[in-house]
Amino acid sequence: MVMNNNGSVFFYTLMLGILVLVVALALAGPVREFVDSTRNESTSILMSDQTASQPGLNCTSDTLSNFDRSACIISDLSLFYFIGGLIFVAGAIITARLIFS
Repeated sequence: MVMNNNGSVFFYTLMLGILVLVVALALAGPVREFVDSTRNESTSILMSDQTASQPGLNCTSDTLSNFDRSACIISDLSLFYFIGGLIFVAGAIITARLIFS
């Protein structure tokens, strides 16, 4: 017994959309950690046998210029844009099959 082609394509697109959604949720933690380390005063980078300190944006300082404040705001919004974009792509994959069937 063979399933018709429309049914198998529907389940394929549903699985693909759910896969993109799971990847978006799995990447939320590492992206948030990256954004937090960027906004801190200094960032520790673990190299092969030593740790190096790299200056960050220091977003909690009151003496920031307008350019640094805007960089802090943009880096803080990057998590929303990245994860929101992946969730949007997952929704587009799922709804595209429903619309164009």
